[in-house]
Amino acid sequence: MGETESGPPLISLPERVDRRMRLGPFPSSRDALKFVVYAAIGALLSPFLAPWLWLPIVLGGFVVSVWRPEGRAVDESVLTFVSWKIRSAKSGGKVKTPGSLPIARQGLLQVGVHRHLAILRTAGTPIAYLPPDELARRFELFRDLLRSSDGSFALLAGTVPTRAQSVRPLSNGGDCVDSPAREGYSELVDLLCRRRLLRRVYFVLGSAAGDPDSIGRLEGRVSNTAERLSSMGLRPTRLRDRALVEAGRRFGWSAGVARS
Repeated sequence: MGETESGPPLISLPERVDRRMRLGPFPSSRDALKFVVYAAIGALLSPFLAPWLWLPIVLGGFVVSVWRPEGRAVDESVLTFVSWKIRSAKSGGKVKTPGSLPIARQGLLQVGVHRHLAILRTAGTPIAYLPPDELARRFELFRDLLRSSDGSFALLAGTVPTRAQSVRPLSNGGDCVDSPAREGYSELVDLLCRRRLLRRVYFVLGSAAGDPDSIGRLEGRVSNTAERLSSMGLRPTRLRDRALVEAGRRFGWSAGVARS
């Protein structure tokens, strides 16, 4: 900590421990290899098109390999955007009629005349530093969970960005002496949460039979699955209403909420 002549004290933060190793002007060895690939492509194209074309390709490859706005390379951002556009175009062609939309009602997603689905959502749990005995126990519990799923079952694992609102300090609603420090801390929280992702796992359980007891058996399977997930140190949540609809869209079901 150091003090300035006029102003609050300043705290110098150490460098990141997990930062990537640089290779000359390149952020990493992978970016250096990317530049070599761009240079090789320019060298291969120059005899067929124009000799001077090699220089702009090399300069463009150097800029793409070195410049990383918001921590991502330019070509990676363009590739992600193009792939998202392609997926959007493919999914946009699949239009369902209003009569075929599944209905979310009482914690169940109705996707057919006698077919209902229930969705459990849970977060991840760190296992990298667990003892070997505990890792083996978690593996056995998860294997028993999969073996106990005798009906329709699906699993989807993904990530979501961390919400900065849950860890950002609350504002007092007025001017105070620590306002600059509070604003600086809020900015630091936003930057950290932007690079941190949370695990989200969705368990879908379904009923295929049309008898009156199918929904009761489905509810029993949901309770059993929730108990097994809790035994692994997780906190499963039974999705209902809007949360159930949003989770159904992740699996490709454009559901609606039933009006009572």
